Amino acid sequence: MIQKIVLVGYMGSGKSTIGVLLAEKQQLPFIDLDNYIETQENLTIAEIFSQKGEIYFRKIESQYFQSFVANQKSFVLSLGGGTPCYANNHLLLRAENCQSFYLQTSIALLVARLQFAKQERPLIAGLSSDELLDFVAKQSFERSYFYMFCKHVIKTDLLAVDEIIAEIKHKLL
Repeated sequence: MIQKIVLVGYMGSGKSTIGVLLAEKQQLPFIDLDNYIETQENLTIAEIFSQKGEIYFRKIESQYFQSFVANQKSFVLSLGGGTPCYANNHLLLRAENCQSFYLQTSIALLVARLQFAKQERPLIAGLSSDELLDFVAKQSFERSYFYMFCKHVIKTDLLAVDEIIAEIKHKLL
């Protein structure tokens, strides 16, 4: 059976954690779009941004996303937090052959998770706690319009990882 599953959400929402485990349970390959882009471009995302700029990155991100969904049969794909917000990528979340899930996580929980991983994420590495809260709140608000194009919304705050996976699997039936 062909299954194209796309996970969407803000950084720290659990896309990678959920994606790896869901893919394992569904016996599908897991692909993180950012990692895929890094492999294809032979550069890290940070290097792409610094060497070629955000406009270049968003262009190729959209191309790789659209090409991947069109050309791969079955997968669990985790998108970067900004992917749905550019180049009409959000419209692909409604594609007939694709099941998209927005892992909706509260700002408070996102900030709590990101606080401990700031150094691993260049976008927020230099922010103070107050700046991080403002940054996440602003971006979450701006991106929510695009995230809501997903076919399914999973409110993750009160759910354990296995419960989130069970809810996704239930919606796939």
